[in-house]
Amino acid sequence: MHSSETSAAAERDVPAYDRVDVSVLVVGAGAAGARTAIELAERGVDDVLVLGKRSHGDAHTTWARGGINGALGTHDPEDSWAIHAADTLNEGHFINDPQKVEAVTKQMPARLRELDDWGMDFSRTDDGEIDQRFFGAQSFRRTAFAGDHTGESMLKTLVSRAQELEIPYRENVMITKLLSDEDQAYGAVGFDMDSGDPVLFNTETVVLAAGGYAAIYNRHTSRDDENNGDGAALAYDAGAELMDMEFVQFHPTGMAVDESDPEWEPWSGRLVTEAVRGEGGRLYNADGERFMKRYSPDQMELDARDVVARAIAQEVAEGRGTDNGGVYLDLSHKDRSFIRERLPRMYERFDDLGVDMSTEPVEVAPTSHYGMGGVVVDEYGETSVDGLFAIGETMAGVHGANRLGGNSLAETVAFGVVAGERIAPRVDGPGTVPESVVASVAEPHFADLAEMAGRDGDYEVMDVFTEIQDLMWEHAGILRDEESLQAGLDRLDEVRERAANMAVGPMTSDSFEFAIDVGFMLPVAESVLRGALQRTESRGAHYRRDYTEKDTDWQRNIYVERADVGGMTSHTEQVGSPSPAVQDALDEGHELDYHQLE
Repeated sequence: MHSSETSAAAERDVPAYDRVDVSVLVVGAGAAGARTAIELAERGVDDVLVLGKRSHGDAHTTWARGGINGALGTHDPEDSWAIHAADTLNEGHFINDPQKVEAVTKQMPARLRELDDWGMDFSRTDDGEIDQRFFGAQSFRRTAFAGDHTGESMLKTLVSRAQELEIPYRENVMITKLLSDEDQAYGAVGFDMDSGDPVLFNTETVVLAAGGYAAIYNRHTSRDDENNGDGAALAYDAGAELMDMEFVQFHPTGMAVDESDPEWEPWSGRLVTEAVRGEGGRLYNADGERFMKRYSPDQMELDARDVVARAIAQEVAEGRGTDNGGVYLDLSHKDRSFIRERLPRMYERFDDLGVDMSTEPVEVAPTSHYGMGGVVVDEYGETSVDGLFAIGETMAGVHGANRLGGNSLAETVAFGVVAGERIAPRVDGPGTVPESVVASVAEPHFADLAEMAGRDGDYEVMDVFTEIQDLMWEHAGILRDEESLQAGLDRLDEVRERAANMAVGPMTSDSFEFAIDVGFMLPVAESVLRGALQRTESRGAHYRRDYTEKDTDWQRNIYVERADVGGMTSHTEQVGSPSPAVQDALDEGHELDYHQLE
């Protein structure tokens, strides 16, 4: 900041704020954050603080239903970490970072056994082994699970382990800005969501484990107050790069409902876990045709998520969809006892809504589910800003153009360990935020927050929030083209102007929280639109109607960062090569024998 700007900031009213000194600050209390904190504690680091913007144990991890991958070989002993990596690269259309893929797949058998040792309630085979099920686009049964509530059981296990280790946790705190000079991270600032009190966290290391950005779309599988791009936006603002933001996974099976019915409307887009198809669920259009025979005669419903999602979208577009804009997912050929045992949460959800999955199908349609892109990190999860780490869904590199089902939970625990291993030997006290950063970054930001709270404006926060979601679905959804993407960018500029003129409630209000979310969503939405416009091919979850084929020249990652003179700039880099072991697995050509499910 120039000296004149510093002087101007000093003249503003800066509210009183609390200061917290801690060696490692973990932002995000889901599986990735919890596992990082556990690794640090087990390595003797006792000065760690985990922050969550919800109550303890209430994180998006709990919504991950279907399972967590690891080549245990419970049913298929020929499976291996290298084949798991090959499947991940295939599903990612070779845009993944092979090094990061291997970091996950090599660890996962040990991570699953560790979770088992810590008491996770895995479903079991008859002889007591951790059971594993089929998931789409995987060559073998490697998805371990706890019924259809795997994420919930996993987070409960991690929280319990963290509590055993007495890891400090603070809930209902929202981080709104990182303290950095774009070379080094010094901490973070935010506010207590219950009291409205501003807080400055002075820390040597910040770990962003703040989720992804799927909720920047209007039909999505997250809660509206989660996955709005917090982590990506915070890192981008602090000087880190983002990568592959155009790759947004649209899960094939979100709930398709009558949104005029108040009982059903809250469930629109909510995930119907892939485990339903993994256990033999079949897709039918409104004409009663099992349509995946047309799109994927070999793998059918268990083809890659992008293939199934586009197939459903095509059926609906061609007039073979249901009245609610979806198709039917049918498991009625299975016994009720089987469904209740293997998919208890799904059965209970629909039963509460008056639908018996054992006798009738449910309606499903594609829904925004996961952002494969995120913050650029090295092999340890550290960004280009020293002392700033990003892990879990906040980071980029593992999933490429389309995520393999069951790999999201795997990534959280694997990179939690990797980051913890890297950070532990470097811990040397909280450090000190330079006074120049306090004066030029922290205090002006606290003044901004105080001025925004209770501000009058011409536009309601939720109207601006939902306009971003609507324009992203319309202009950067499943089917994209140049004209629509450019129109989306133009429309986003208009929304940005309205965002500067919102009527915002006090700091403890939902309105204030969602106003902060709007600020996160804007640069993330722009990065998705710009990446999708720049990538003139179709690959994985990114499908261009004007460039329908994959282009070998585009086996590159798109990086975006803040330009020196404002705005967003981008460049591309070539993807790395797999290790010999993984290349051998790719050359062997493993593929699921779908007919084992018949």
